[in-house]
Amino acid sequence: MANAPLLLFLIFLSLSSAGNLIMVNGQKTWCVAKPSSDQATLLANLNYACSQVDCRILQRGCPCSSPDNLMNHASIAMNLYYQSRGRNHWNCDFRGSGLVVITDPSYGNCIYP
Repeated sequence: MANAPLLLFLIFLSLSSAGNLIMVNGQKTWCVAKPSSDQATLLANLNYACSQVDCRILQRGCPCSSPDNLMNHASIAMNLYYQSRGRNHWNCDFRGSGLVVITDPSYGNCIYP
């Protein structure tokens, strides 16, 4: 059974790439916009992320549409992108304006995946 650790690692890697929850030190992670990000950067991140993933959760009347501000909407879009791309730290970079967090940013009825 000398190959058991390798087999376990390959099983983990297979499960991880299948879209199952990947954790860092046992913690689920999310991607949000850095508070220091300027409006132009937030808008670019929002537009890019929503061109890659379904951002209907941000539409008026949906749970994550409020508060209706660029920081909130960019963070949600960035997280949708990050989650859909396998939760790799580089999928939250957004030219240095993204931040991987271990505290769930969900609020009210807006649940971050």
